Amino acid sequence: MTTSAPEVRRAARAVRPARATGRRRPQQFRGAILALTLPFVLLFLFTYVAPVVYATGQSFFSLKTDALGFGAPHTDFVGLDNYHRALESHSFWAALGRILLFGVVQVPVMLGLALILALLMDAAAGRWIGVFRVIYFLPYAIPGVIAAVLWSYLYSPSISPLVDAGNSLGLGLNFLGPHIVLWSMANITTWVFTGYNMLILLSALQAIPKDQLEAARIDGASEWRIARAIKTPQIRPALVLTGVNSIIGTIQLFNEPQVLHVIADAVNSNYTPTMLAMGSAFTNNDYGFAAAVSVLLALIAGLLSIIYYRFAMRGAE
Repeated sequence: MTTSAPEVRRAARAVRPARATGRRRPQQFRGAILALTLPFVLLFLFTYVAPVVYATGQSFFSLKTDALGFGAPHTDFVGLDNYHRALESHSFWAALGRILLFGVVQVPVMLGLALILALLMDAAAGRWIGVFRVIYFLPYAIPGVIAAVLWSYLYSPSISPLVDAGNSLGLGLNFLGPHIVLWSMANITTWVFTGYNMLILLSALQAIPKDQLEAARIDGASEWRIARAIKTPQIRPALVLTGVNSIIGTIQLFNEPQVLHVIADAVNSNYTPTMLAMGSAFTNNDYGFAAAVSVLLALIAGLLSIIYYRFAMRGAE
């Protein structure tokens, strides 16, 4: 028995809708997608976008009083005057230079230590790996202000056992000196965030297919060669993520200098840009200038993050 071509086409048209009925279209999930994403979008707009927009708006205004100092203060539109003041301020450039120097040294050291620890943890095997993960992560679980206070006891010349030990050896240690205090802050930041970044990198390392590593070992590659040629290139996105987070955190450096400001004469109220903005807003009531400094910091953080991303992902497929 033969089947003609029209009959075959009619049978195909009859079967095609039956198959299509069992396939869900993306439009059918639109309500669920909106319901799941809407809380995040609202939270993102409220906690990230709205403050940036408000600060940008505030940066174009200034709180002023009349020439004789009488009457209630009033807000005047000053355009880009606050940005001009910030860019012409020696305090702003000095504070920005400190944190850039801080980041150039501290961020590579911290990420290098995090990468080494992650590679060692990934290469090791044993029941105590989970314990070491908790130990390395524990400093990050301590609030930043508390960590700075804890380290301030080790830096204070009057009560520090490290200073006493150094004096007994004739070293004359002074962790709060004008040329050392910045690196004392870098030590605190490295101690806090190395374990956190290590866990991010370790998670990326454990996602690498094991058959690639086994094939490299069969070919005679050493663990050092595997770590350098296979593991590290494949976790480049995780390294970029930790690098961008570290750059943003460096621009926002505040807790450590604010705590050490109490015991260190070398740390003034304008030591970092965030301290400059905070003092301008809540000490001098110069909210427009503080907003302008904050917007400039946001732009600098974004620019540095883009530069780092382009450099780190150069040559990646």
